[in-house]
Amino acid sequence: MIQGSIVAIVTPMLAQGEIDFETFDRLIEWHIASGTDAIVVAGTTGESPTLSEEEHCALMRHCVDKVAGRLPVIAGTGSNSTREAIYFTRAALEYGADACLLVAPYYNKPSQEGLFQHFKKVAEEVDIKQILYNVPSRTGCDLLPSTVSRLADMENVVGIKEASGDMVRCRELLKLCGDRIRIYGGDDATARQLLLEGGHGNISVTANLVPDQMRRMCALAMQGHADGALAIDAGLAGLHELLFVEGNPVPVKWAMAKLGMIGPGIRLPLVALSAGFHAVLSDAMRQAGLLK
Repeated sequence: MIQGSIVAIVTPMLAQGEIDFETFDRLIEWHIASGTDAIVVAGTTGESPTLSEEEHCALMRHCVDKVAGRLPVIAGTGSNSTREAIYFTRAALEYGADACLLVAPYYNKPSQEGLFQHFKKVAEEVDIKQILYNVPSRTGCDLLPSTVSRLADMENVVGIKEASGDMVRCRELLKLCGDRIRIYGGDDATARQLLLEGGHGNISVTANLVPDQMRRMCALAMQGHADGALAIDAGLAGLHELLFVEGNPVPVKWAMAKLGMIGPGIRLPLVALSAGFHAVLSDAMRQAGLLK
């Protein structure tokens, strides 16, 4: 059972653009020590669109090997090509990942039937737990609850990351298929409310910076302790908002570099955070207790 605070971990990079595996290993150990409940590797927060096929596979394999069963590893294996999604999902199974996260096909804007057939094909081809991922603001298509409900009947479709930030949508998913699959938040700003209403976890960008606080907030919300969850979440509200002031993961990598957690490396077409946002993000980091 994968639930709780799940970090969508960044991919540290050297100044020349190569993956910084040494720093990546330190981040993994820190998350394990901080009580993070699971790791998503090679997701979109991990800059998967800029990774080569070889890098993508190497990163998944490395993460599984480094974690060594100490917490679940969810591999990002989605694509707008069904064949490519199957390829990466098979690789994740081979490497020993606990589950895969499959983003809705982006840019080519499939119909609901196309989305259904895409996810159905991957589930039929690869016998590994699969979590659907709906983020319409970035993909250009919306995986509707009715389609999710059809997919929920497949044995290895075990959850959905709903990143629309729409609580009406989240409630509909909980009502339609919350008894068959797990409903995970994908929007840090609304995660607390989703968990209080029956959600099963949160796949988080904010957890890259404050894993212990996110773990405690998620645990309290899932236990129904609304006041305790709010007390933690209120201090993180600025991060939840400002970590998306430019395209993810630009702000979170800037914040982590400012704290000395990673180097400044990021890959084109992404570039460093615009100077005009440095002060407001720094203020949010102070509010969260990360800066004095």
